[in-house]
Amino acid sequence: MDSPHGAAVKAEDFGLKGPRGWAFRGVGIDAAPGSLIAVEGPSGSGRTCLLLALTGRMKPTRGHAEIGRHRLPKKMAAVRRIAALGPVPGVNDLDQALTVAEQLREGALLQRRYGAPVRALLRPRAERRAQAKARIDAALAAAGLDLATLPKGPRTSVRDLERLEAVRLSIAIALLGSPRLLALDDLDLKLSDTERTEAWELLRSIAASGTTVLAVCSEAPADAVVLRTCPKDPDAGTDAGTKNDTDTDTGTDTDTDTGTDADTDADAGHDDTKGADDALAEAGRA
Repeated sequence: MDSPHGAAVKAEDFGLKGPRGWAFRGVGIDAAPGSLIAVEGPSGSGRTCLLLALTGRMKPTRGHAEIGRHRLPKKMAAVRRIAALGPVPGVNDLDQALTVAEQLREGALLQRRYGAPVRALLRPRAERRAQAKARIDAALAAAGLDLATLPKGPRTSVRDLERLEAVRLSIAIALLGSPRLLALDDLDLKLSDTERTEAWELLRSIAASGTTVLAVCSEAPADAVVLRTCPKDPDAGTDAGTKNDTDTDTGTDTDTDTGTDADTDADAGHDDTKGADDALAEAGRA
């Protein structure tokens, strides 16, 4: 069963093939609403492409998935409405020229413009401002970011944030729209062991509140629903596959140096994040 808060995540023989071959394939998962899902694997193994496909940002070419009862690839727009991206390098990076307060206000403005019902735009300005502040405060609390602890408070420049603080800020912005699925990339990149523990505790708390969480990482915690992506074996010419630890082994070959949407002709390069960024740009999803 789905829930009003979190979105169930299901997939069967899910795959994406681009001009250079398979970004991933043979993915299977059945995760309940409010689950903590980890996509584990080395950089370049199709992790980002899988994350973007499951959030409706890249079009799969094989199999199907259901996110909150919206079937992919047919209902990609509907999935995008309920799935928010936290930090995804190269796709939705924070603006280094802004202060933390400015970045939050921009996020709230975009949410109000594109995510709120039309009648909300007709409310008095003072009421809209109060509601935006309340949403920001709630999102900051959920993300565990206390602005008072920053060097210059809310006037702290985004470029001066520590890595974990930047992750918390990105998550807070994503939570402004009350998504049913929160997805973030490279969670444990450049984090110390202590910071990595804090990051996973944060995601556990968000999942415990009902929001399903999907996080790409190099090493998943023991309590997560794990999908593993594997790099290409140069000797065998194939990959070890993409495996869901909560189910049977789904599978099979993944070509890991592509990472593009099959509907695009952009050069994917050799990094899955760059390929995902190119595909997202081609799809018109800023």
